[in-house]
Formats: sequence, C-alpha cells, structure tokens
Amino acid sequence: MSNQHFVEHTIAPIDTYVEQVDIQGQYIQLAAPVHLSGQLDATGLLEQSSRKPQTELEPSILQIGVDEAGRGPLLGSVTVAAAILPQHWSGLIEHQPLSGTPLSILTDSKQLSEKKRDLLYPLVQQYALGYIVADIPAAVIDQINILQATMLGMRLCTEVLLEAVIRHFAAETIVIDDTVAHPRIQVLFDGNRCPELNHTMLDKVGIKKTAIDCQAWVKGDARHTSIAAASVLAKVSRDKTMYLLDTEHPEYGIAKHKGYPTRAHTEAIEMHGVLPTHRRSFAPVRKVVENKLKG
Repeated sequence: MSNQHFVEHTIAPIDTYVEQVDIQGQYIQLAAPVHLSGQLDATGLLEQSSRKPQTELEPSILQIGVDEAGRGPLLGSVTVAAAILPQHWSGLIEHQPLSGTPLSILTDSKQLSEKKRDLLYPLVQQYALGYIVADIPAAVIDQINILQATMLGMRLCTEVLLEAVIRHFAAETIVIDDTVAHPRIQVLFDGNRCPELNHTMLDKVGIKKTAIDCQAWVKGDARHTSIAAASVLAKVSRDKTMYLLDTEHPEYGIAKHKGYPTRAHTEAIEMHGVLPTHRRSFAPVRKVVENKLKG
C-alpha cells in the first residue's frame, strides 16, 4: 500500500428555505419560499482560510462567483448560483488558472454545449470549496419583478453561503474582519450591478462590511473562473427543473424551449392555458390571462 497521506474531506450540506426577507429594515413576506441548496468542503475551506498570505498585497482568502440563469423565460424560476473555487483555481480565465485541472474546459456556460455543461456540472460540485443554488419562483418574480428577483437571489446566495462558512468555522481559526489592509472576501457578480447585502445580519455573524469587496462584471462568466463555475451550476440546475416540468406537462414542449418565449411556447400557452409556474407578469402570459378573464 502507498504511504501517501490522504485527507478525508468533510462535506457540510446547505439546505434552507427563505420565506421572509429584510429589505432596509422592513420584513417582506415572499409570495413563495425561496429554496437554497448546496454544500461546503469544510476541510478544504479550513486549509485555505488558515493559510497565511504570502504577501501584504494578497487581498482575499475567499473569492465567490455569482451568476444567474433564466431571466428571459416565461416559465419557471430564475436560478442563481454562487461558487467558491480553490484559491489557485480562481482568477481571470485568460490567465488560465484552470489549465491542467479537471475544470480546464470551463468558460462562459453560454459558450459551452449542453453536453459540456452537463459534464462540468458534477465536477464543479466535486471540486468547489463551496457552492449554493437558489431557485426564485415565478410567484416571487411576479411579486417583485424579474430584476429584483434576480438581485434577491444573488444577495441570498452570497449571504447564506457566507453565513454557512462562518457558522461552520465559528470555533476555528478563520477570521473575517476589518483588521487587515485589504478586504478578505471578494464577491464577483455577473452583470452591471451588485445586490444590496444585509450587512447588519452579516455583521452579527462576524463579517464586517469592510471585509467584503463586491464587484459587478459585465459578461463576467467569460472573464472569471468562479463566475463561470456559478454559471454552469445555475444553467444546468435550471435545465433540470425544465426537463422535470416537461415530463409533467409534455404538451407544452418545455424540453425544447426551456420556457423561453418561442412561437411554439406561446402557442402552447394559448392552446393549453397558463401553468402555476408561468410568470403572469410577463406580457405574453399576462395577455392570455387577461383574454381568459374577458372571455
């Protein structure tokens, strides 16, 4: 037998539902629960977080990439994911930090074939130090609009993942505060804006506002490895829910259009009606609902 020492990694699952959100000190009851699920590689995170920075300029111990899938469809949830890759795998894709790793083909999920995304999906789950996926239901999208629903998903993914990290390492050596010269957490959001995090809650669990550097990256899933990883998680997770809906409602052809407003989809809505998972605030769906009420 080999004398090589193997470290058994402890995996901590994340599985929670959010029914209320605190927005600027006011609690809002969501029209439907938001489900968040994922996991932490507790051993890997502890090893990385305990490592001393090699230079004073080394800014962070955690880089979290966040992306979404499904803003445009008429059907189903908008899915948001966040991923923490090992530090030496994190960085600009053009610098090839993933060269020679199991994730070497990872890039913007929209540039990958479905076959490659499906291949990468379990690999991202296996090798990420932490990840989380949030499904923001159609009812919530109709309640607060698609932009705010997407921002809510990005915010919740970030907060729940960070809270899980701190909760797991409460008695360990990880320290995330404002006593260092640079932020210790970098959160990279795909898009042109960052969500408003609940810093009051994060402060209570031990994460100071100054410890977090939030950045918005337009087309970030083609720039940063951590955002690209989140992109694959979000896209494949949403596709899985669409295939499940297709088995339940085959007459809508969901497996082909994935809920997007194709001609076949809009014709199916007109012929078969609106499903509970359709977004009633979106014009093509709203039109069918209004016509049915008139008729």
